[in-house]
Amino acid sequence: MARKPKRQRKAPTAPPPRGTSDRDKAVDALMALLAEHPFEDIGLAEVAGRAGLKLSQLRAEFGSTLAIVGAHIKDIDRAVLAGGGGDMAEEPARERLFDVLMRRLEVLAPYKEAVRSLLRSARRNPGLALALNAMVVRSQQWMLEAAGIGASGPKGALRAQGAALMFARVLSVWFDDDEPGLDRTMAALGRGLASAERWAGFLDDLCALPKCVLRGPRRRRRVRDEDEAEAA
Repeated sequence: MARKPKRQRKAPTAPPPRGTSDRDKAVDALMALLAEHPFEDIGLAEVAGRAGLKLSQLRAEFGSTLAIVGAHIKDIDRAVLAGGGGDMAEEPARERLFDVLMRRLEVLAPYKEAVRSLLRSARRNPGLALALNAMVVRSQQWMLEAAGIGASGPKGALRAQGAALMFARVLSVWFDDDEPGLDRTMAALGRGLASAERWAGFLDDLCALPKCVLRGPRRRRRVRDEDEAEAA
């Protein structure tokens, strides 16, 4: 697959403050704590303390630490969607999604250690893993739509789930890829998208299969019933 010239990527820096609202302070606080501690060791009191908020202020914004994670994911989605350009419109779908997901990694770069910590906790906690998967699948639906790939209906849901699993594998490479060009990460993403493209083709064939399989037997059954009726 031909690659476009690599974009210059800035080295990860400390996450910039999102804003001055209580919501933004809480999200920044949790992501900072996640870079230092496992998710299961972080309580709402710790988040409030790091954010400089009273518990009552935090409660007005969020009901749980998991809800704060959801707000962070939503913020990342917005940043990726806002950064899209029109120069990829004529490119193949795989190229467009490659560009979208690389933008996502750029936006995530300041939070690399926090994301690593969160996924490590998810591997130990099935409940957390399921909750995160639901959030990530919803996020990937937006990424697919940004790339001009349909993400609605049952087929879209399967695409988004596949994209979520594929992106998780890419993250496992990205965590230890310290090269400025992210060559290993880009290669992993390219392989993942090639595999996903083959799966999407299989999915299209699979979705078309019932029409072919069911029409034949039903038609034969109807003809047989008519023949039996005439014989009677």
